[in-house]
Amino acid sequence: MEKQHLVMIGNGMAGLKTIEYLLQENSQLYDITIFGSEPYTNYSRIMLSSVLQGDVTFDDITINDWKWYEDNDITLYPNETVIEIDYQKQLIATDKERKMDYDKLIIATGSNPFILPLPGMDKVGVMTFRTIDDCKNMIEAAKHYKKAAVIGGGLLGLEAARGLLNLGMKVDVVHLADRLLNNQLDAKAGILLRKELERQGMHFYLEKETSEIYGDKTVEGLRFKDGTSIEADLVVMAVGIKPNVALAQESGIDVNRGIVVNDHMETSNPNIYAVGECTEHNGLVYGLVKPLYEQAEVLGRNLAMQNASYTGSTVYTQLKISGIDLFSVGKIEETDQTKAIYSYDEIGETYKKVLFEEDKAVGAVLYGDTSLGGSLLDIIKKQKFIPDHQKAELLQPVKIEESYAATLPKNEHICTCNSVSKSCIIENVLNKNLNSVHDVKQHTKASSSCGGCKPVVQELLDYIQSDFFHETVKDNRFCSCTSLTEDEVVRSIQQYELISIDMIIEKLEWNNSSGCSKCRPALAYYLEMIYPEHYVHEAFLYLDQKTNASLEENGTYTIVPQLYSGKISTEQLKRISDVLIDFDIDNISISSDQRLKISDIRESDLISICNALNMTLNSYHPSSLRSVQLPECICKRDKRDLSKIVHKIEQQTEFLNLPTSLNIKAFCCKKMLSEHYFDLALLQTGNGWELITDQGILYTTISSQEIVNVLLSFVQYYRRSANYNERISQWIERVGIVHIREVLFNHEIHQMLLGDLKKDQTNRKQLIRHPQL
Repeated sequence: MEKQHLVMIGNGMAGLKTIEYLLQENSQLYDITIFGSEPYTNYSRIMLSSVLQGDVTFDDITINDWKWYEDNDITLYPNETVIEIDYQKQLIATDKERKMDYDKLIIATGSNPFILPLPGMDKVGVMTFRTIDDCKNMIEAAKHYKKAAVIGGGLLGLEAARGLLNLGMKVDVVHLADRLLNNQLDAKAGILLRKELERQGMHFYLEKETSEIYGDKTVEGLRFKDGTSIEADLVVMAVGIKPNVALAQESGIDVNRGIVVNDHMETSNPNIYAVGECTEHNGLVYGLVKPLYEQAEVLGRNLAMQNASYTGSTVYTQLKISGIDLFSVGKIEETDQTKAIYSYDEIGETYKKVLFEEDKAVGAVLYGDTSLGGSLLDIIKKQKFIPDHQKAELLQPVKIEESYAATLPKNEHICTCNSVSKSCIIENVLNKNLNSVHDVKQHTKASSSCGGCKPVVQELLDYIQSDFFHETVKDNRFCSCTSLTEDEVVRSIQQYELISIDMIIEKLEWNNSSGCSKCRPALAYYLEMIYPEHYVHEAFLYLDQKTNASLEENGTYTIVPQLYSGKISTEQLKRISDVLIDFDIDNISISSDQRLKISDIRESDLISICNALNMTLNSYHPSSLRSVQLPECICKRDKRDLSKIVHKIEQQTEFLNLPTSLNIKAFCCKKMLSEHYFDLALLQTGNGWELITDQGILYTTISSQEIVNVLLSFVQYYRRSANYNERISQWIERVGIVHIREVLFNHEIHQMLLGDLKKDQTNRKQLIRHPQL
């Protein structure tokens, strides 16, 4: 399938996370081009404060370096801004007079710092804190200026203030509200935070509205609307951000506060998507990493034709301001409808509050000790029922073996930003002897984005290191020849375009230079699925439909007459019998799928035997779908339609390889389902057809052609997404029956799968090795 051209406007965190999810799902669908208005590769904007504070370097906050773009065949145009979108011609234009067409377009333009329209805002010494260049300018300014005023007492303002303090400046923070972090903290927590930051050297002017930045050409100070003023030679505006929607608006795309998107992250214009801080979904604009990464996952999966939906995010804040741990989620202020429980330790300087509406927690604020953040977030997100006698227990210390991290299922994500599960962290901690949250971040990326999961990661570490931890680690290696997982090996084959087993072993530094009995057949399977044009199956020989065979280890050949729907005519039976007698063949058996299997054929006789049979053959291969079985039934129902369907399915799946053997059976009576084993069943009902798995009915319809198409697209999706030797029941459990239904119900994906299956079948016939007979 020819690749489409995917263009992304913006090189920030949400956009690049979208690309990462897309590449993880399918790296072969698009040629990708990215335009970034900054001269850098993708970096963590939320880590800029750590750079300013001197904790990390600019290199440390790089998320995707130049090599990552090169390794993934992504073209990045840095320091180049897209200035026009022509959605009718599907064309973009940049400020460097470059024009480029696209098949799919992502707008990921992020947000801009909000600039107060104050007199004097154009003076030397006024700056914002949003980009690497802003950060560099502030570090340079601190060498020349002594007294800074930060306008804004939110997260960004306090982080900028802490950084300027570390750079040796005196810092005043000006805030319009009556407390710091007024969107995240209640009054009590706000007071505690202010007192601690004052002890650290900050000075605050609350409930102050700036009227002017005064001075000659350079900043000299701020005046407030109440007539008071303060001196300053540097002013940092950190009053908030606003979605960067100008380009979308000028291009005729629906915009409200942000670019309006639906549940699939689609804009109002065809083939144009939006993600991140520039978007508005169901009336909400998000400015935190976690919801933006959730949007990115949905968009990445949709671009990979996986049919995902974004339904909104539960917003919570996990912060560390100047060494102080803070957490808030949901409602933070009491109302007539809420009741609250509190805990305040004046000596330890910790404060905890949980708000309830009847028997459900609806919000929480934690100051100083955020270890309960994970469990409270889980309770609020899942709207768990909490009776009155258990409410106070939510704020009590929890035994390590009963903690949120300890009781969380292994497959649940600890770090939702980077999709890091509990089991992944456990495996890395045990296998690599990790001892700190920093170690876990380095090896798994958990807590490397928003940092909100750090308390849970620490809690899990404490649990692992306790006497109560007895969980075992599953060996997820592809095989004993490598430390890589199966998914990592497959991604590497695609990423580095490895087209042979020897290339894989060399590039991925296999421990065993020859491979092993487990990995070689698995690698051969993946190579054939990913690069059929480069792959030759040594034991599966095909000249045409009437001349093909399987090569056995003893050098002889096996052929299998193709008896569609398990039926054999008198003429076919006589012809087979005559060939067996004429060529003196006595090794004929019935295979497990009730097909005749003629073996021990000498190479010199193969062409003559095939010519004499003059029948369509389907060479025996362990992982191909050889037949759809029709178990005997004594009912009087007319089975001709069922037999025709079986015939169609066998015709359209013959010669296709599968992750492992697949047992499909067709029934005319429901009572027979319990009497037979199957991976997939087709049931003829009184008024239609049902497609059934071991988890129940997958699809129903009255159309015989529709049920065939759904079954074929289901098989193709299994072929494309299952692991080698993964049975269909294991695959369904892993990817989820709901997700599979979403795929099959999506007309576009459904048609694509049918087309891919037909193409794969044609290619396989053409590319199977032709023996020199």
